[in-house]
Amino acid sequence: MYKKTLIPLTPTIEWIDSRVRLIDQTKLPLEEEYIETDDYHVVCDAIYRLAIRGAPAIGVAGAYACVLAANKIDETELDKFVKIYLEKADEIGATRPTAVNLMWAVKQMKDRATSFSGSVGDLKLALLELAHEIREDDIDRCHNLGLHGANLIPDNANVITICNTGGLATSGIGTALGVIQYAHAQGKGLKVHVCETRPLLQGARLNTWELKRTKTPFTLMTDSMAARTMEKIDIDGIFVGADRIAANGDTANKIGTYSLAVLAKHHGVPFYVAAPLSTVDYDIESGADIPVEERSPEEVTRINNVQFTVEDIEVTTPAFDVTPAELIRGIITEKGVAKYPYKDSLKEHRNAN
Repeated sequence: MYKKTLIPLTPTIEWIDSRVRLIDQTKLPLEEEYIETDDYHVVCDAIYRLAIRGAPAIGVAGAYACVLAANKIDETELDKFVKIYLEKADEIGATRPTAVNLMWAVKQMKDRATSFSGSVGDLKLALLELAHEIREDDIDRCHNLGLHGANLIPDNANVITICNTGGLATSGIGTALGVIQYAHAQGKGLKVHVCETRPLLQGARLNTWELKRTKTPFTLMTDSMAARTMEKIDIDGIFVGADRIAANGDTANKIGTYSLAVLAKHHGVPFYVAAPLSTVDYDIESGADIPVEERSPEEVTRINNVQFTVEDIEVTTPAFDVTPAELIRGIITEKGVAKYPYKDSLKEHRNAN
């Protein structure tokens, strides 16, 4: 179990009175609304439309969705129950294809069911207990990750980040943004240069909301201002999250991350990825094997459903890009900071006690 966290937990996702309660991130920062449901379809929809997003948070949401699905199955014979449950779990796991944490969590929930012996009622309780463990494990991992990453940030630092990787992307602390906020909580002077993160503006909408909560100094910029910022300001590091990391360290993250890594290489700025080991997919050799999700064209042609382009145009809509491992200075996990070549160092992190 995690120790006392350095920042208050964000109310991203919780289990309250047999229901899932999650903050609707599509409404932030202007409205703080919550979705409360006992229907796993509602959680799947929330995952798909990014009401809950961020690889670790999606994993926790998937685990709780499996619990909700199990609770709605009336079958009392264990074998028949498990067969129905596995079909629903596969449906949950297919909601978002890129973030490996979702499949990682759903696999654990499936394995618990297939290896269980006892009554259906006891299995339902065991699934809920496992979902709680997955959430608590995420908080624990992010706490340790935050401590390791904060050591990389000097006093009076300037750092850059893209997308939202704070408490909203996890069970309450965050990965890359959690590292930055942990450094600030330790008393280090710093300023975060926040990329707005087109097309859905997770940086502009969500990072600003989170950073104001922890009183961490920041400035907002468009994604295209990153090169000028690195040219004009002494940037001490770029910290980004990950939706999936291949065994060799190639990292899929929000679209625009690869561009930052290339700019960082040119300007001599250290580029770090922060993610729990649950985000590492040891079964794929490189980023070439990572599926990149294509989103709706409306995410590019509209903001808050207000259209600003002409109709019937071709739109490019990858949600992620893949940063080659050789552009990454270090991958921060709950076990420490892995160094290139990552095939060896990430394996060492996996085997560490």
